[in-house]
Amino acid sequence: MEEMLQGVANFGFPIIVSAYLLIRMENKMENLQKAIVDLSRTIERINQK
Repeated sequence: MEEMLQGVANFGFPIIVSAYLLIRMENKMENLQKAIVDLSRTIERINQK
């Protein structure tokens, strides 16, 4: 039982931190994707004139 608690203590925290960072990164990646799409559309409009 003690070994199991030690395993959770050793691996649980890094897993939680990693999951938290991935969730935050996902939102930022979506915003970046939207910005790239908007930039592409703007460049297309400028080139069509």
